[in-house]
Amino acid sequence: MKLALYLPNFRDKVTISELEDLTQLAEDLDFDSIWTLDRIVVPEASDRQELQYSFGMMNEFPKALPVTSHGEWFQGWPLIPWLAAKTSKCRIGMSITDTPYRAPAVLAAELATVDHLCNGRLNVGVGAGWMPEEFAAASAAHIFPKRHKHVRETIEIMQGIWTNDLFEYHGEFADFDRCGFGAKPFQDPHPPIFFSGLKDPKRAANRIGKYNLSGWIGIQDTPEELAEWRGPIQRELEDLGKPDALDSLELCSMYWFVITDEKSDQTPAGKGSNILIGTAEQITDNLKRLQDVGLTMPLIWPPFTDVPVSKTLDDLKRLNEEILPAVNAA
Repeated sequence: MKLALYLPNFRDKVTISELEDLTQLAEDLDFDSIWTLDRIVVPEASDRQELQYSFGMMNEFPKALPVTSHGEWFQGWPLIPWLAAKTSKCRIGMSITDTPYRAPAVLAAELATVDHLCNGRLNVGVGAGWMPEEFAAASAAHIFPKRHKHVRETIEIMQGIWTNDLFEYHGEFADFDRCGFGAKPFQDPHPPIFFSGLKDPKRAANRIGKYNLSGWIGIQDTPEELAEWRGPIQRELEDLGKPDALDSLELCSMYWFVITDEKSDQTPAGKGSNILIGTAEQITDNLKRLQDVGLTMPLIWPPFTDVPVSKTLDDLKRLNEEILPAVNAA
């Protein structure tokens, strides 16, 4: 099992200095990768728990975001070239890029440039988004009903631009004749693409199989939920004649993480479960269970509130030095 840091750029209050401290520690501890979070807006309606859908369209959470509309968070995408300059070993990426907020060809060309800035350490995470209010703020309200098709077209355009000298595309969200888009990515044939899925295992499996994607990213997945995702992905790959592809697929999930002195309540609560919040022993046991059902890399996510960065820095050291060796020895 590898470790990744999910940088807490989405908080009511966070400083660049704190993000830099976390980034440096991830480098020092030889984490596999560092990811940022894509959040365009927090609607004021969220403060009243009056969003159209619950957080992430997940039933366990209220119709609100965990950060207030007055929060001073940082946008995830501008942090990517910053991370390219601040790191030399860790891979970098945004989990996940909501494609409807970006023009597909522009995104593809910019990602190719970033891949050069980091000497081929870029991961590309893509997904559809879930919050109509955010689509409106991003001038993409008309895409919301067809957001999954937008993801498909974006993947096709990225792969086309990255692997052809000249490329044309004629779809619903992009329609252009043969063009050159500058430098190809540093990585050959292109950066690994991760698909994010929260609701539909079969859809995720289809995207992964059809487009030869490199990984899947979930959120707060219990061992039981992870097994529910792994099964459809395996069956889809087998139907496509790729039965061994799962062996090289990164199965990842984002987990809130705190090491506590006292045992936490481990009662199953779906996405609200304390999977990586608990004593070192509890976290070790849960990571072993997750590894047994196929998790290859947890994205370690400092909580939104109440846990200072100084505490997270200490917890990350213990995770790397005490817990991970026990998990990998199992």
